Amino acid sequence: MIIDAHQHFWRIARGDYGWMDDRVAAIRHDRLPADLHPLARAGGIGGTILVQAAPTVNETLFLLEMAQSEPLVRGVVGWIDLEGDVDAQLRQVDHPALRGIRPMLQDIPDTAWVLRDEVVSGLRKIAGRGLRMDVLITPRHLPVIDRLAHLVPELPMVVDHCAKPTFPVTDAWRQGIDALAAHPQVFCKLSGLANEHGPGWSADTLHGVADHVIGAFGGTRVMWGSDWPVLELAGRYGDWLTVAQQLVAPEDHPDVFAETAARFYDI
Repeated sequence: MIIDAHQHFWRIARGDYGWMDDRVAAIRHDRLPADLHPLARAGGIGGTILVQAAPTVNETLFLLEMAQSEPLVRGVVGWIDLEGDVDAQLRQVDHPALRGIRPMLQDIPDTAWVLRDEVVSGLRKIAGRGLRMDVLITPRHLPVIDRLAHLVPELPMVVDHCAKPTFPVTDAWRQGIDALAAHPQVFCKLSGLANEHGPGWSADTLHGVADHVIGAFGGTRVMWGSDWPVLELAGRYGDWLTVAQQLVAPEDHPDVFAETAARFYDI
């Protein structure tokens, strides 16, 4: 069984997907469980982690409601306002399917926002509830997340999309990944690379990123995710799964394609 550690659902009429402008018109339509089912069956996907796509508590509640009725979803990564009343929001989204939160750091102009005192305090409350943090960043954030890992070592974190490297990758990205991998509570998702590379992505063009991430974290701290349906801006679900399986050494397949996600998200 494969676990897809990163996928989204959305209903456009809900109206809080501010990032869905004309640049992503190709995916700006409803994507719900029935759309994923045939892709999951074809790929041998036995479970998924459903990740937020809007910075609202209402969207988190929408995802939790779907998780309650959709067996494929094994856990939800939601959103709360870390500068607001964290305790009250955690009570509002309290649900057995909630596994973590994801502030949309890549969209916040202040690179060091996550190091603000009130945000760090909120993240400590997240950790105290047994939740995790998905880290949605670009390479400019790598030193910041290194600092955060020192400040809140009790918070398990997973870096989405390998921190969205540029191609060709830079030494600064490699060094930043190595620094994060030195923290045992930090994990990494092998996801989003087709979109970051753009046209022409393949096992040959992506192996440098995959090799470095798996070399730094080890298979036991790397998990595969589709980033569907955002993936559809760059390719197809089955093609990305096939390429990812080529990028990962056979001995690491059990961890990267199932066991790491199961351990990290406690599913």
